Amino acid sequence: MGSLTVDALFRGLRTGAIEPVYYLYGAEDALKDDAIREIRERVLEPSTRDFNYDEPDPAGVDAERLDALLNTPPMLAERRLVVLRGLASLRKRPRVREALLRYTSAPNPSSVLVLVDYAPAEAERLPRDKSTDTLKAHATSVDCARLPPERAVRWVAHRASRLDLALEPAAAAHLVEALASDLGLIAQELEKLATAVAGRPATRADVEALIGVRHGETLPTLVAAALERRAVDAARLVDPVLSQPGMSGVRVVMALGTALVGTALARAELDRGTPAARLEGVVFRHILAARPPALPAWKDSAAQWAAWARRWRLAELRAALTETLAVDRALKSTRLSREAGIVTELVLSWAALPREAA
Repeated sequence: MGSLTVDALFRGLRTGAIEPVYYLYGAEDALKDDAIREIRERVLEPSTRDFNYDEPDPAGVDAERLDALLNTPPMLAERRLVVLRGLASLRKRPRVREALLRYTSAPNPSSVLVLVDYAPAEAERLPRDKSTDTLKAHATSVDCARLPPERAVRWVAHRASRLDLALEPAAAAHLVEALASDLGLIAQELEKLATAVAGRPATRADVEALIGVRHGETLPTLVAAALERRAVDAARLVDPVLSQPGMSGVRVVMALGTALVGTALARAELDRGTPAARLEGVVFRHILAARPPALPAWKDSAAQWAAWARRWRLAELRAALTETLAVDRALKSTRLSREAGIVTELVLSWAALPREAA
């Protein structure tokens, strides 16, 4: 079976291309929910939907019940739909996994099965399970990766329209930037915003008041200030950024580390003799080759890394990466009560890195 983007899945469903088994994976759970909703609307008829839709609790389903759900004939309809979420929770239940493997190798033509893999970070900590690869091979896989900012803004407009909420462009852009394109958090804030504005178009000021994040006080702004060696500006942004919904010291440090690695790549290209005029294009080709799933806006990232590389020497970047790795490990391994102070010390330390070390 093939692998699709979420947009490709939607296009296929709207033309009537319905597959017997789908496997939804990736970092963006809100897109998985969108995909399930779209599959449900295209597979099931409204009048018989309640009779032909099952979403069993993965913690309670056994192999026999799963087999019955998947092989029960649809009632007064062409198909039935079964959604099974949280595949990682089935790793310790070999009989259920074996039942899934048998079914996906020869699926019932009158049923559609949607397998949903949540919590990729948790799954990565568990031993590799080859049966997951087999399930993906038997299914049409859908990569629900994080959206780049410009695509996330379009998603916001679509989600807002479902809530009868009109958003000014600046409001949508600030919502995406302030919440780092996290669609789950954005969806929650949109529901609050629809109630707060009471039928009028929402402005950027409305968004700032709702989420407590002013324009310019965002994680991307903090990262840019730190990599541009504007240490005081970066330090000033640490407290307001860490106070935002869903934010943590680990998340900030991961963003800083990603930016450092990209900048080091660009600096290495400069040191190798790549002309400055071609640097952005060369870095972008590196990103295309690696296809990092969590990196937003690849072209924008390439442009930023190329610009920031001119402000650093490679030895300075190595030293900054060493410090950042140490802070990341400290934040993950202990319950530190002064995250803001530790992150502030980190970005301030970058300004004091000895130039002669390069």
